[in-house]
Amino acid sequence: MGKIERVILCSCEGSMQIDPESAAASLKGAEVITASHLCTTELGKAEKALEADGSTLFACGQMTALFDEIAESLGAGERFAAADIRDRAGWTEDGTAFPKQAALLAEATLPRPMAPAREIVSEGTCLVLGDGETGVEAAETLAGSLAVTLILSGAPDDMVPTDAFDVAIGRIKSASGSLARFNVTVDGYRPMAPGGRGAATFSAPTDGASSTCDIILDLRGEGPLFPADHNRDGYVRADPGDPLAVKGAIAKAVDLQGTFEKPIYIRFEESLCAHSRASQTGCDRCLSVCPTGAITPNGDTVSIDPDICAGCGACAAVCPSGAASYDDPPVGFLFSRLRTLASEYRKAGGEAPRVLFHDQEFGAEMIRLSARFGRGLPADVIPVDVPNVEGVGHAEVLAAMGVGFASAFILPGPRTDRSVPEKEMALADAILMQEGRLTILDAIEPDGLEAALYGSTQNALEADTILPLGGRREVTRIAAAALNPTEAPIPLPEGAPYGAIAVDTDACTLCLACVSLCPVGAIGDNPEKPEIRFQEAACLQCGICASTCPETAITLTPQLNTAKDALEYKVLNSEEPFECIECGAPFGVKSTIERIVEKLEGQHWMYTNSDNTRLIQMCDDCRVNAQYHQENSPFRMGDRPKIRTTEDELEKNKQS
Repeated sequence: MGKIERVILCSCEGSMQIDPESAAASLKGAEVITASHLCTTELGKAEKALEADGSTLFACGQMTALFDEIAESLGAGERFAAADIRDRAGWTEDGTAFPKQAALLAEATLPRPMAPAREIVSEGTCLVLGDGETGVEAAETLAGSLAVTLILSGAPDDMVPTDAFDVAIGRIKSASGSLARFNVTVDGYRPMAPGGRGAATFSAPTDGASSTCDIILDLRGEGPLFPADHNRDGYVRADPGDPLAVKGAIAKAVDLQGTFEKPIYIRFEESLCAHSRASQTGCDRCLSVCPTGAITPNGDTVSIDPDICAGCGACAAVCPSGAASYDDPPVGFLFSRLRTLASEYRKAGGEAPRVLFHDQEFGAEMIRLSARFGRGLPADVIPVDVPNVEGVGHAEVLAAMGVGFASAFILPGPRTDRSVPEKEMALADAILMQEGRLTILDAIEPDGLEAALYGSTQNALEADTILPLGGRREVTRIAAAALNPTEAPIPLPEGAPYGAIAVDTDACTLCLACVSLCPVGAIGDNPEKPEIRFQEAACLQCGICASTCPETAITLTPQLNTAKDALEYKVLNSEEPFECIECGAPFGVKSTIERIVEKLEGQHWMYTNSDNTRLIQMCDDCRVNAQYHQENSPFRMGDRPKIRTTEDELEKNKQS
């Protein structure tokens, strides 16, 4: 939002306490206007503030639509902003929550980056799947608004031909795509014949019939056509035995016609992806957590279908390299929010804030219900809404601890895939090395949420606060270094995206296959001599180096080394090069060439009573030259003719 000139604080008919002084300080000296009935008898204060120059922040979430309408009527729409401090910080059993209110007001002024989006046009072509009266009635209802095709599983007894919508018999073999881009394949496809007397008849069955549509209404009463079907745009599914659910599904399908903006939730950088190299599979974290199947292998990288992606953010939470990053909004904006909330809370007199990550639907509603009918949130618990809690990974949690929060909670919803938050919180816990500060809540009702939050407190961490700049990986290192000042590597659970590698120098032949395939350059070589060098801070623990090594000489060690030397290359294996016996140029690995000579000389017919052993001990140039001049060389075309000079020609003429 930027600079705020004035803020209006309303006590909501005296049901909450407000503090103009701390609010003004959090908004850099903005004018503070107080009210108790702002949305009713004191609307004049709102109108007067909006008519003045500069931006006005309304500290009320419930009546945002009313104040926004007034702002538009006064031509002040661009100068209007709103923030909820009542449900999140005003209505609380603790009585006063002024530091939290100040923090939430300061957060509201942060400019939110615009998310990229793409336009999707749905023409209203709808495929209805369902049998009996339910399917037919749904098709009849939708036919007034959409272009409908009804697919039945069997021939009805008394259905008559109709021109209101198309009817066919068949079974869905496969379905793919999303809103305005569905592709459906049907086996046993039998379209209804339009003519004839009596009940409708159907043509002979055909397998593999395919078609496209914009919307799918699934009333079959069977399993869904898609994984995480509630996140598939354009796919509406309801139990045919529940009339209310069917009615709601029909209404939802009608609303899916028109032009829509689909956010592009994930920014993907192929060059950073460590999925595979040279057919050796490395990182598959995003593939294993995507609930909708939007991510698929694509050679050495992966491909993310923006139409299928539902924006849960799980891929960004687990991506070790930053190839997949959340973009609605970017993670840097969340880091900025966390830092603002924690710092403004402390500036207003708070000491040890706790952060509660929650989604914008289930979690937000739980907080509203708790505030209105229960104890509300404790004064030290600051709620941070995110699109989906699956996108809150170890980096976000550690960033919160690094900027000054004393503990962190994640509140999953009933549809949340808990596997990602649980694994990420376990990783964050291992890095933090302080038990009891990170919690995934099991609350499914406001009373349970209140019991969990009021029943736990934490002292402030004894660590300097950090400035969370950079990507998730960089912020994790910064936070870990601040929270664990010891320079000893932190042991991490198996599969962690940080760590070192160990090289068995007795087995390693310095073939450098690991160097050529490392997707992030964590393993390097030395152009001057045979050598493997390693930068621990860059290692993703993808395992490509270990699976590529022909001698199985590499093992992975999950750990987080926050020392400065982790940013530098260190030598893991090194040998002297062999010197060419002809020109003396260094090449290859001395021990390897000597071992080869030892195994072949006098032991193999090609290297017995010949000079072939010498070829092994030559550099590339000398070896080619020696092979060319061998007596039995297949490349030899005879000696080059002597160049004739003028003197040679004159001498020949004298003799003749």
